[in-house]
Amino acid sequence: MKKYNLLSIILLGITLSNCGDTKKNENSLFTFNDSTFKAKYISTDALNLDITNPSAKEIDSIVYFVNESKVATVKGAKSLSFPLKDQKLGYQNLKALVYYDGNNAETTARIELVSAIQPKPLKYTIINTYPHDTLAFTEGLEFHDGALFESTGQKGSSYFRKIDYKTGKVLNQVNLEDQYFGEGITFLNGKLYQLTWQEKTGFIYDATTLKLEKKFTYTKDIEGWGMTNDGKNIYQSDGTEKIWTTNPETQELTSYINVYAGDTKIKQINELEYINGKFYANVWQKDAIAVVDPQTGSVEQIIDMSGLRKLVKNSTAEVLNGIAYNPSTKTIFVTGKNWDSLFEIKVSE
Repeated sequence: MKKYNLLSIILLGITLSNCGDTKKNENSLFTFNDSTFKAKYISTDALNLDITNPSAKEIDSIVYFVNESKVATVKGAKSLSFPLKDQKLGYQNLKALVYYDGNNAETTARIELVSAIQPKPLKYTIINTYPHDTLAFTEGLEFHDGALFESTGQKGSSYFRKIDYKTGKVLNQVNLEDQYFGEGITFLNGKLYQLTWQEKTGFIYDATTLKLEKKFTYTKDIEGWGMTNDGKNIYQSDGTEKIWTTNPETQELTSYINVYAGDTKIKQINELEYINGKFYANVWQKDAIAVVDPQTGSVEQIIDMSGLRKLVKNSTAEVLNGIAYNPSTKTIFVTGKNWDSLFEIKVSE
């Protein structure tokens, strides 16, 4: 295992993944030769795929698969060097279909692809401090047309509201039915989208009138956590290391990235905000914000928010959660569940 600096520990806590996971499925005839496998791979590595043949069968050909995609067919028992530069971070599921003596046999294995980037620190400066409702169990935070919108959780008291952030005054509020636990929100193409936690249900509202237009069901068996968009696609977190891409027209979950800080998977990605081409992500129970490359899932920077957390005075305050970028001021607004304050900050290296 690599040694972790203080910055990584702030983000990762004690939830470090195990080294050397090369899970494989053995059959009686052929297996992957895992003696050459590394404990962890990075994108500049090449993976050597080779089959052991203890029974000395005459192999006609081997078809190699990575993550169920066929990558090559080789004659005989020839090995294959497979570059990992275009693979997304996370586990790579390997499969070989071996043809021999008019028959075939399958064997599988798994390796882990991690980030080669060690996150750098960002610092923050507090620009302003505003009041925040201590009863608000914050799940989502976003600016739209100059106003701040906030969504909250807890069954029986979930809602989203439009707020005058300077005073904390509620300008409009839409309550969810009692069976729903509200989660992240985002605005796109004149619509407001909202997730729920474990109910696998989302809502679409008119962004101007806030009138409900549609309910939809998640197309994958996941939970709903954070939500954001890049002007084209919607992205949502599910409480794991995954950030999903969602088609805003069909609400279909189409693909995902896995978030890694160095060689460690970052689970429990929560509230999301898309800022200048990067995901800013809360990690549940961590007083830090991870800045994530949307293409690779690599954590590039970390903002240690523990000092900000100490400024919250009410004893009922829970975890840091809520990130909203205000394009008119080019500043970031952050808060937490049941916090008494909403902080306007600027970040810098």
